[in-house]
Amino acid sequence: MTALTELMAFQRDTEALGEVAGRLGWDQETVMPRGAAEQRSAEMAAMEAVLHARRTDPRIGDWLAAATPATEVEAANLREISRSYARNTKVPARLAAELARVTSLAQGKWAAARAADDVAAFLPVLREVVDLRREEASALATDGALYDALLEDYEPGATEAGIAALFDRMRPRLVSLRDRVLGASHAPAPLEGRFAEDGQLALSQTLALAFGYDLEIGRIDLAVHPFSSGSGRDVRITTRVAETDPFNCFYSTIHEVGHATYEQGVDPAHLLTPIGRGASMGVHESQSRIYENQLGRGRAFTGWLFDQMTAQFGDLGISDPDAFYGAVNRLSPGYIRTEADEVQYNLHVMLRFDLERDLIAGRLDVADLEEAWNTRFAADFGVAVDKPSNGVLQDVHWSVGLFGYFPTYTLGNLYAGCLFEAMKRDLPAWENGLAKGDATACTAWLRSALQQHGALRMPAETIEAACGHAPSEAPLLDYLDAKFAEIYRL
Repeated sequence: MTALTELMAFQRDTEALGEVAGRLGWDQETVMPRGAAEQRSAEMAAMEAVLHARRTDPRIGDWLAAATPATEVEAANLREISRSYARNTKVPARLAAELARVTSLAQGKWAAARAADDVAAFLPVLREVVDLRREEASALATDGALYDALLEDYEPGATEAGIAALFDRMRPRLVSLRDRVLGASHAPAPLEGRFAEDGQLALSQTLALAFGYDLEIGRIDLAVHPFSSGSGRDVRITTRVAETDPFNCFYSTIHEVGHATYEQGVDPAHLLTPIGRGASMGVHESQSRIYENQLGRGRAFTGWLFDQMTAQFGDLGISDPDAFYGAVNRLSPGYIRTEADEVQYNLHVMLRFDLERDLIAGRLDVADLEEAWNTRFAADFGVAVDKPSNGVLQDVHWSVGLFGYFPTYTLGNLYAGCLFEAMKRDLPAWENGLAKGDATACTAWLRSALQQHGALRMPAETIEAACGHAPSEAPLLDYLDAKFAEIYRL
């Protein structure tokens, strides 16, 4: 066998084991017995030790040195293996296993602390997670840029300085639009009432199918924090239900379906190879956010959803599809990022970005995190946090060590704005199917332009290839200005 053939055979088994490790995480957040947490943390640590040993096997270096790619696909796979090998060989096996063990435990402690609104119960394990991630970043960083080293795991090529500059450009327009909307003389009425869990879950499945989620190779479960897991022929999503807020369930489902259909849409030839997955978390978020917002919250689709909800729940107390469209897109100064409207969502991300980079840099101590969060939230949103589950405990990310992940949500929104502009250019009748609850044309465009390629290209190149131009925040901000000026009659 050639060096390339041997390397790819070895890598295929590593990718398969990585999927098994991911399934352990899915199980932990959905159906694992609560008393199994300690054992699961040991299982996760053992699996990570095996994976780390494979990812740092010296033969990989030899194979990379000898391999000669003949195609774009082979070159991309070698690029990803080389990047992974370079990073993993800098991280001690002990540290990799300990991170897996502690973050597995921390996820359960976070869930319990969130349910009890008990920050003090979570902070000790969070401190462990932060310390371990700082140690990992120190091992990875070549120039002392700890946060950049962590960003690389989620958005290759991104930097703290670049993200900060982007947020500084976006913030003034977002705040201006938010203030104009909240000060408008006209505002849509909210959806009110109680909506039974079984009805929400039934309609949630209908929504998943409408956006192309293949339930033959996927499933929908409940979790504290919705997420998507897996790739290829086994991609799973979760949602959550609040009887007084059905939009939470429906748009969480559509959001996670965006992630899942991306993974299901990657060319099967790339299955269990390094490029057989999303190009980055930012590109992944572009799919979940365009499904959820530009498509799912658009006037055409909400008109169909109005009819579906009326059929499922009876009179909604909202007069017509136009009023329902307003209710779906209504702005309110809420606490929860995942429930935030399109205008304020990125302000939630910016808060987390600033706090987590201060934690990693050592400018903010874990003991002071809650106070820092509450102070910043009041300044940014004009509302005092009423309880920790609406504040610092609301997101799962820090408990499982995902420092550097939050900025990718805004990058995803930015990429989605670019993709939506390109899709409308290429599909003049893009709303026709959505008005009937059929997103086939839109999802087919996304699959052809982006999803099928997986990680063939680097993140920014993936978006540029799909849209015909480099990523920019302008299409997103222009879209938001136009949409909410119409809804609020500005």
